[in-house]
Amino acid sequence: MRILSIQSSVSYGHVGNSAAVFPLQRIGVDVMPVFTVMFSNHTGYGSWRGPMMSGDDIREIVTGIDERGGLADVDAVLSGYQGGDSIGDAILDAVARVKRANPEAVYACDPVLGNARSGCHVSPEVQTLIRDRVVPQADIITPNQFELGFLTGTTPDSLESTLAAVDLARDAGSAAVLVTSVDRPERPDDVIEMLAVTGAGAWTIETPRLPFKVNGSGDVTAALFTAHYLRTHDGAEALERTTASVYALLERTYAAGTRELQLVEAQDAYAHPDMRFTAHRVR
Repeated sequence: MRILSIQSSVSYGHVGNSAAVFPLQRIGVDVMPVFTVMFSNHTGYGSWRGPMMSGDDIREIVTGIDERGGLADVDAVLSGYQGGDSIGDAILDAVARVKRANPEAVYACDPVLGNARSGCHVSPEVQTLIRDRVVPQADIITPNQFELGFLTGTTPDSLESTLAAVDLARDAGSAAVLVTSVDRPERPDDVIEMLAVTGAGAWTIETPRLPFKVNGSGDVTAALFTAHYLRTHDGAEALERTTASVYALLERTYAAGTRELQLVEAQDAYAHPDMRFTAHRVR
């Protein structure tokens, strides 16, 4: 399997491609990373250094790959945070080029917009870009519950309303949807839940909620779910494998007491996940 991953890159820590590439490689995926930024560290620190790429920079890199015949066997394009129209247009151009070279290829989009606590933390132009132009082109999307609501114009706050919002997203073109956090009134506070929906059904999975927040875990989740789903075409298995790996990564990071993901230290959890969490069909 080969994935063209167009995301940010940082030298210190793990977000964007710096989070997604290694776990994918560890499970045997050939990844071609294209960087949208090359920063010293993620922006959560409040300051950073390094350049942002332009849409033309990304097009040039993708063109160079295409000139080597490198797009013909790409199975998926993966994207995460998008900083503006220029980047978004370049990603959509790359998706179109890949699908011309391989009509079976898919586009997996992590529509990074914000969360329920802080709302949207991207500019209005990026909100419009992702909702109206990017997501309608995606075959797989991996929003959190807040982002799903924004994309579908709904306010999902239960399993039923979240499933209804997913149906709207799937009607718009997304064949598979992974909701990376599902809040519902009856769920205990010490549990966190994910929901995967495909044409074959819908499944939830829950894990203990670790009492910390770390950047980059969503990027790992989107990457692993995409790869596992493309390999198995089984939403439940992809959900279980992804959950097992990401929870082990977070568990190790929490135990280390660090602000950055222990991405390399947890590498065995990607290739040989401890399948201790079970997906439950809800539809």
